[in-house]
Amino acid sequence: MKEQIHTIPISDAMENAGECPFCYIERKTEEHMMNFVLGHGASYMESDIRDMTDREGFCRAHFKKMFDYGNSLGNAWILKTLYKRHLEEMNKEFKNFKPDGSGKKGGFFGKKESESSNSIVNWINRRESSCFICTSVKNTFNAYMKTFFDMYKKDADFRTKVAQTKGFCLDHFKVLCEGADEMLSGKELKEFYDTMLPLMQENMERVYEDVAWFIEKYDYKNRDADWKNSKDAIQRGMQKLRGSDPSLPPYVLKK
Repeated sequence: MKEQIHTIPISDAMENAGECPFCYIERKTEEHMMNFVLGHGASYMESDIRDMTDREGFCRAHFKKMFDYGNSLGNAWILKTLYKRHLEEMNKEFKNFKPDGSGKKGGFFGKKESESSNSIVNWINRRESSCFICTSVKNTFNAYMKTFFDMYKKDADFRTKVAQTKGFCLDHFKVLCEGADEMLSGKELKEFYDTMLPLMQENMERVYEDVAWFIEKYDYKNRDADWKNSKDAIQRGMQKLRGSDPSLPPYVLKK
């Protein structure tokens, strides 16, 4: 299958897969969005971009990554208009707020309902449920997943590359299974699972053995034994279970 612009990131991920090629794709996509929001292109200076970021805001995790990325002036501009939007919405909510006098409480210690009887709580919940970077990464990642299955169906060499990876983290394997069920059928779907399930089994066991040997190395009897592949077993083990290598340094603005 001839390489095209939209297939290059997928092929690149297979060659730099590590414990999960989709973690690689997701990380590169997030880095691209960080550059878009705060990088040298100064997207934050465009009023239409800030209008989008003001509407969706940012989650706690991406605020931390934006801070680590750098560009204090860019972050300040984003915060200024984001605060302005919050203040306008908050003033409206406070002005129209009426405490619920029915005696029905929203289950602070019990089962929570989808909507609170407190309009301020609902407003904050809506605000906390969206993030400009999360949404952008998710939409781009979903497009890459469709490209992945298009390549998987049409290119035997690509299927071989996938089968030669170290599998996927569990989070992305779930997404992969959902995509396969939607985009493959019949013989294709059976062959997909006949390849992927043993691949995941083999590589989950491999990481388990690395973690187990890491522990054994702390036994004095093994102090002179080789580390084998266990020196980075903790971060790889964490990534395999939940995605994203926790040992990666923060992504920062290139000077």
